[in-house]
Amino acid sequence: MKAPLQGRFALVLHAHLPYVRHPEHPRFFEETWLFEAITECYLPLAWMGDDWTRDGIPWRLSLTLTPTLCEMLGDPFLERRYQAHLESQCELARKERDRTAFDPVLRPLAELHHQHLERCRSIPNPGAFLIGQFRKHQDAGNLEILNCTATHALLPLLTSEPSSVRAQLSVAHDSYVARFGREPRGFWLPECGWTPELEPALKEAGIRWFILETHGILQGQPPPPAAVFAPVQTPGGLFAFGRDPTSARQVWSRNSGYPGDPRYREFHRDLGHDAEWEYIGPHLSTPRRTFTGFKYHRITGHQVAADEKELYQPAAAAAAVADHAAHFVSERLRMCSEARSLLGRVPMMVAPYDAELFGHWWHEGPAFLDQVVRRMCRPDSGLCMVTPGQFLDENPSHSISMPAASTWGEGGHMGVWLDESNAWMQTPLRRAGWTMRSLADRFSGRPLEANVDRALRQAGRELLLAQSSDWPFLVKMGTAGDYPAVRFQQHVSNFKVLAEGLTTSSNAAFQVRLAEMEARNPLFADLDWRAWCSRGS
Repeated sequence: MKAPLQGRFALVLHAHLPYVRHPEHPRFFEETWLFEAITECYLPLAWMGDDWTRDGIPWRLSLTLTPTLCEMLGDPFLERRYQAHLESQCELARKERDRTAFDPVLRPLAELHHQHLERCRSIPNPGAFLIGQFRKHQDAGNLEILNCTATHALLPLLTSEPSSVRAQLSVAHDSYVARFGREPRGFWLPECGWTPELEPALKEAGIRWFILETHGILQGQPPPPAAVFAPVQTPGGLFAFGRDPTSARQVWSRNSGYPGDPRYREFHRDLGHDAEWEYIGPHLSTPRRTFTGFKYHRITGHQVAADEKELYQPAAAAAAVADHAAHFVSERLRMCSEARSLLGRVPMMVAPYDAELFGHWWHEGPAFLDQVVRRMCRPDSGLCMVTPGQFLDENPSHSISMPAASTWGEGGHMGVWLDESNAWMQTPLRRAGWTMRSLADRFSGRPLEANVDRALRQAGRELLLAQSSDWPFLVKMGTAGDYPAVRFQQHVSNFKVLAEGLTTSSNAAFQVRLAEMEARNPLFADLDWRAWCSRGS
């Protein structure tokens, strides 16, 4: 029996990875970030969409596919690397089946790894498959694919150079349209980073709606009467949705979040650290011990030492998933019912998460999503899954409020990306942004030699890559060694070489350097460097 509607719920997953591609090395550790995400997160999500559709579930989901992620998924070089990675993983899975053949507990766990990896390997072109799957689900009306800035740049830190903001938006727009065959309506502001100065550029770019951290909405002027239970309309006509804080805490909280349940699989206990080096070494992408994805233990307890973790029990983990999915849906219903009684209308609740949480960091995350969607889409749930774009189509009128400057980073402001460890990046970025605008103004509107046009395109690519918010974030976190700082410096250095060499673009040495840069960072093949032109150029 259909229950009265108590609330609408939008589940938003943000799928993003920094652009990591290193053809100059036979294997490169950071490329495994992409490979693990495809295997553990993106393919399971795509398959779930098919399952929901097959079962007649009226599912609705929003998913960011950032331009850098899409460029990597569509890159034949990285696809070959991923296939080689999978071959190695499947070989290790076969070895593990043999090694555990007579262990009644470990053998079923090894078999689970083997079955999943073989299913992934059965997809001939996984990157193209994923883009096609997500586009198919969007065309069917079940999925809304959000766009993002070209390289996940934190836009509030670029407002002093408006041409850089426009270029990030313009390049991203062109990439999305070419890939998905339609205009993007929803937009993921990287790091949920917002400042009112961005409104004109976002409006000019054709963006309709975006998501902010809770306090960005609550501290808006004037304060919104529905808090985060409805979007607000900015004075310029954009729509901003606020993140539901309780949905975030129940999943993300270190102390009380679902992924910390002792029945779930332990992320940090991995075969790559347990096995003999001669056995595991050939399957690692680095000459040091690292994760393989083969994990046989459960969390057990947060205070339990790694070598004392108990073996994983899939049935117990499945029971935990059922408990947590039921609790999550019941809590959304309870909160929506309370909000409806206070507001006098059906509330809208938005829950955004990093997509990579589900499957990579939290192994059972995809199963949790599956059960949440199935429970929430039942006629008797009292809830309705929607995408923010669909909600706006059905509810076009909302209160006017200018959201406050905010991010979803620690502290709610820009401090993560302006920390004492990474603030040094801002000065060279601003200089490069000013230089790129000057170059675009100088060379636009006149015939160019092919080498000059190529150099301007590559200069744009290097600048976009340097502007990625990933590098200062990783520097601040200290989890990737010196890689993010080196990457940032390489892109700034490449940009400087290109900018200074434009006057001697026919020089043989310059052409060699340009070709090397194009081979290493070939993203956005149709990039238009004129996107950096000043107004009136």
